[in-house]
Amino acid sequence: MTDKLILEKIDNTAKITINNPSANTWDLESLSGLEEIIELLNKDDEIFSLVITGQGEKFFSAGADLKVFHEGGKDAANEMSNAFSKAFEALSKFRGVSIAAINGFAMGGGLECALACDIRVAEEKAILALPEPKVGLLPCGGGTQILPRLVGEGWAKRIILTGEQIKPDQALKIGLIEEKVEDGKSLETAMSIASSVANQSPSSISQCKDLIHKARLSNEPYKEELGPFVKLFDTKDQKEGVEAFLDKRKPNWQNA
Repeated sequence: MTDKLILEKIDNTAKITINNPSANTWDLESLSGLEEIIELLNKDDEIFSLVITGQGEKFFSAGADLKVFHEGGKDAANEMSNAFSKAFEALSKFRGVSIAAINGFAMGGGLECALACDIRVAEEKAILALPEPKVGLLPCGGGTQILPRLVGEGWAKRIILTGEQIKPDQALKIGLIEEKVEDGKSLETAMSIASSVANQSPSSISQCKDLIHKARLSNEPYKEELGPFVKLFDTKDQKEGVEAFLDKRKPNWQNA
């Protein structure tokens, strides 16, 4: 699909490495590649989780290459914004659990990539920001929409409107990340979290994740759960989960 994203499969986890030196920036090739990878992973019954990280020690991702906008103008802006939107929406809708291992700078579209994931782990050296207004732009990969849901409107405004760069200690306090780790440990920690997902029914995970996303907008939260709960009884995993519990053994998930 693209050499700018390295895909590895480790047990039930897919590992995606952003590989576009020197700052792991996103472009049309890597964004469309991410969308294609997510589509493939959604069809792979052996994959329950994914971890995304950056190649090297300095950058998770610095976002978009501004030269694209400078040279391409409005047409490039339209094409790139659509690509960001489609790629990160696909990532957010990955049927399993997605974890960002933030191993360095996560700026602009880099942070938006992490925001599209379910869980974020950041190293001590990481810096997180949405600096688009500093160059006359705005976040176009979900930043203005997803960030307030995680950190609240006040902190979202502070980060976006003032250009403040957030370090991991503060990010942890405001809910921008779920865990801070030592430098060099983000991938190891993220993979450990991902491996624990294999203990859960993938069918249940998919339904729970969809409901959690719906909770952002739902006016009838209790009713939202009723249909998906009953629907799980059409799956083999539901039967296997209950039988394994009663038999006091580890379940053999089939993702079906």
